[in-house]
Amino acid sequence: MFRLKTHIGEKYSPLYFLSALGAGGLAVSFFMYLMFMTPHKAYPMATWNSLAEIFSGNDLVLQVFSVVAILGIVIFSIMHIHLLIWNIREYREYKKTDAFTNLFNSNAEVQLMALPLTFAMSVNVGFILGALFIPNLWTVVEYLFPLAQVAFGIIGVYAILIFTRYFSRILITGGFDCTRNNNLSQMLAIFAFSMVGVGFSASAAMSHNTTTSGIGLVLSILFISTAIILALMKFVLGFRAMFEHGIDRESSVSLWIMIPIITLIGISIFRLSMAMHHNFGAHLDPISSLVVFASLVSVQLLFGLLGYMVMKQLNYFKDYVKGSESSAASYALICPGVASYVLGFFLIHQGFVASGLLVPFSPIYVLLIIPLIYLQYKTISTLFTLNDKMLFERTTKTDVIA
Repeated sequence: MFRLKTHIGEKYSPLYFLSALGAGGLAVSFFMYLMFMTPHKAYPMATWNSLAEIFSGNDLVLQVFSVVAILGIVIFSIMHIHLLIWNIREYREYKKTDAFTNLFNSNAEVQLMALPLTFAMSVNVGFILGALFIPNLWTVVEYLFPLAQVAFGIIGVYAILIFTRYFSRILITGGFDCTRNNNLSQMLAIFAFSMVGVGFSASAAMSHNTTTSGIGLVLSILFISTAIILALMKFVLGFRAMFEHGIDRESSVSLWIMIPIITLIGISIFRLSMAMHHNFGAHLDPISSLVVFASLVSVQLLFGLLGYMVMKQLNYFKDYVKGSESSAASYALICPGVASYVLGFFLIHQGFVASGLLVPFSPIYVLLIIPLIYLQYKTISTLFTLNDKMLFERTTKTDVIA
């Protein structure tokens, strides 16, 4: 049998929150099937009511397909909640150790941004579960959007407090070790701000109340613009250090952190465009979405190939995923897989299909979907491998009874 390790103390790292983040992201990935491949004309996303129509119909293939997607959502949502609770408990114990105190005097303090990043994902997962499993929830959704904005607001303030404490310390006292900044780990803060920004953009796009939509739009712009400015700075500093000292082997996975950031910013831009179109009279042309998503996916492919080549030559996958070496930073492998998959779905459906260049479920459509399904499978496999390697311990029946 297996159970999560407990009381790991100084061996804990805030980066373990990325395990819960990855599980939540995979729950979202299964929701993409329902979002884009099942009918829900009366709603902007799949809901209990749209699923009820599917299961009351006669399309057995669509029903089986929906069941598989729902099972994926449920399994990874439960895993997300389980890992979130475990991380909170271990983090509270970690705060009592010397390792936590030392964290505040190093570049690694930015790891604390993994907390608001994961909490923001929890809100997204909760919203999906509510929409799918609470009957007629969409009839009161306009009352829920402000609550979601409050939740993202609290998480956003928490993220700002962590980052400004860290950033102001560096600006006042110096001490930022540029020689150890030879990676893109500092982009974790940008990842967190982008996640909050995309959360606000959801209420901006889906609410029909102009006040709610306007608040979501403005706050999303606040966090997304902050993320973009900080990304430019951290990106240049990180690559400068890498060009000078070579990349840090353990943190080489950070080359892929740009992939989820690009996905979140891209979806935010699309949702904000939808908000302006639906509620504020702006014109939205599907071909514009195609250009935006195609451009972003192209950049993701560049970072994906670059990161893979670097990690392959450093034997990162062999040692840190399949081998004996262990690092909490390895959980950063999950988010790029989920992010590439999600943005791929947006490119296919909001780009190619919406602009009329691709017919849903045509042979070419299926050929484009297959690589994304494979990517999802590899991401799931990697998450299970990392969990088994770093978080779970084998127990006997005697241990369980005791």
